[in-house]
Amino acid sequence: MSKVAIVFHSGYGHTKVLAERVQAGAESVPGTRASLISVEDIEARWAELEAADAIVFGSPTYMGNVSGPFKTFMDASSKPWLEQKWKDKLAAGFTISGSPSGDKLNTLQSLMIFAMQHGMIWVGNAEMPYNEEGINRLGSFSGLMAQAGQVAPEVEPNLADRTSAERLGQRVATATARWTQAS
Repeated sequence: MSKVAIVFHSGYGHTKVLAERVQAGAESVPGTRASLISVEDIEARWAELEAADAIVFGSPTYMGNVSGPFKTFMDASSKPWLEQKWKDKLAAGFTISGSPSGDKLNTLQSLMIFAMQHGMIWVGNAEMPYNEEGINRLGSFSGLMAQAGQVAPEVEPNLADRTSAERLGQRVATATARWTQAS
């Protein structure tokens, strides 16, 4: 059984919608169990991250970077970093902001660098943009980028972004199954 943990912060509910879709995508791969971990609940769940085979990081993009609560989680991970508890785990990331750009690339790069500092192996987004379904409509390969205006999370992110999140979850779970079989 492969274990995928999805650690996220959601200020207004939009990032949580994506996290749930990443979880659904991961669990659609046979032999995968995925769990959602809000950074607000991290103190009780550090062991779950240590036990995971892969960790997917999700944060809204606020002012061109991860949210404050997500950065607090990153900074609090110094003990697992020092002990190399996440070394050789797979990692991936997703973000969402109010505009099509919103400097989301910087957020994904922050997540990627964070994972690399932990000795993790990054899994990017492999979905080609400009397809009929609108999958990966913002054209990001380093991770999932999504967009939601100032509407309720039940309205946005739109179906294409939600489906893109599921595909990212599937990709991470498939890579994790391969990775854990090979070790």
